[in-house]
Amino acid sequence: MANSCLQLSGFLMSFLGWLGIIIATATNDWVTTCKYGMNTCKKMDELGAKGPWADCVISTGLYHCVSLTQILDLPAYIQTTRALMIIGSILGLPAVGLILMSMPCISLGNEPQSSKDKRSILGGVLILIMALCGMVCTVWFPIGAHQEQGLMSFGFSLYVGWVGTAFSLLGGSLVTCCSAESSSLSYHDNNRFYYSKQGGGNPQTASSTNHAKSAHV
Repeated sequence: MANSCLQLSGFLMSFLGWLGIIIATATNDWVTTCKYGMNTCKKMDELGAKGPWADCVISTGLYHCVSLTQILDLPAYIQTTRALMIIGSILGLPAVGLILMSMPCISLGNEPQSSKDKRSILGGVLILIMALCGMVCTVWFPIGAHQEQGLMSFGFSLYVGWVGTAFSLLGGSLVTCCSAESSSLSYHDNNRFYYSKQGGGNPQTASSTNHAKSAHV
């Protein structure tokens, strides 16, 4: 029962982490940039927002973005962020599906528990890979933006990416560990049943042999 609850908690965390990664990938409010101090830029309405896909200008009643379409001219941290965040978002779909189909409340015919455990472990590993992609992007992007444009502060999308990465790490770890432990217990139970069955058969064979000898005498 405890193992099932932990697996369900891991699934919910993984799903929320995947949503966080998708939101961070689709939005551009990763860092807020400014040529002067932040307070000065807020008074002058000259704040800028930067993300993997566009540079935006934020002022009173205006939010204008310019798409970053020159792929070959973009810095390495932007290209890497785009690639890894897309990979993480795509990996999340089969990962969540695998974990969902391996939940204790879902049964696919007469499928053995070992198959569900293997499917759950695979889903957990994919979630951990997704979390690794999010971690690299949400750490490297603000560092690269700071080196390129100087003063800045963190934006909403970056915070969502951090939260999504943390949930994915926790969820993937829970799912993988619980499934591996369940698979190990199932293996030991099968061995115990096999050996007990073999041991229980010996006395019966011996008694049958003794009975045959006495009858022959």
